[in-house]
Amino acid sequence: MRIFALADLHLAGSVDKPMDVFGPKWERHAERIAVNWRDRVGPEDWVLVPGDISWAMTLEEAAADLAYLHDLPGRKVLLKGNHDYWWGSRAKVEAALPPSLTLLQNDAVDLGGGTGVVGTRGWLPPGAPRATEQDRKIHDREVLRLGLSLDHAKGRFDRLVAMLHFPPIYAGLGETAFVPLLRDAGVRVCLYGHLHGPDHRYAVEEERDGVRYVFVAADAVDFTPREIEVR
Repeated sequence: MRIFALADLHLAGSVDKPMDVFGPKWERHAERIAVNWRDRVGPEDWVLVPGDISWAMTLEEAAADLAYLHDLPGRKVLLKGNHDYWWGSRAKVEAALPPSLTLLQNDAVDLGGGTGVVGTRGWLPPGAPRATEQDRKIHDREVLRLGLSLDHAKGRFDRLVAMLHFPPIYAGLGETAFVPLLRDAGVRVCLYGHLHGPDHRYAVEEERDGVRYVFVAADAVDFTPREIEVR
């Protein structure tokens, strides 16, 4: 069993949302993801998907994109991103999921071999430019949700991987309130995405206080699932 990660798939199987409007790098990106995924991932591997999975607005519209993911090798853990508007109540989403897909939402997922994955969507930190009071409220709720996920994992695993959609740490802006929770829980690796194009400059790829931060936005890793070593 190996662990891979790929965020920001931005699939649009049932909606008119071509990603190449964001530049030629995104041309036919879903086809390229599928080719690269099949080339690297085996049936017993896990792929962690930290948000912005589908542009669909409803669960019915998202069905084609969920089927696309199910058809790819491996077992997948999905986390909600800020553009996953199709993701409604947990019960309804789980009822529609193909069998190779698992949700991560206020809980922890057992990957086997003593490894668990925790996480939450995250949000724009209060100190960021243009952050509003509403952003602060959403950010604070997300911090609480990470706490719930970590509580669910407590005592169950030898190794913890975390995934957030928003970065828990920014180059030039520093750490967010998610970082102390990750550190105190003994998380080994934290995966995140969300940043695209010129915003890649805000990504942090390093180890701090025992937590290794890994940036896996699709356009930053050439639309290829990135293998994650959990030491």
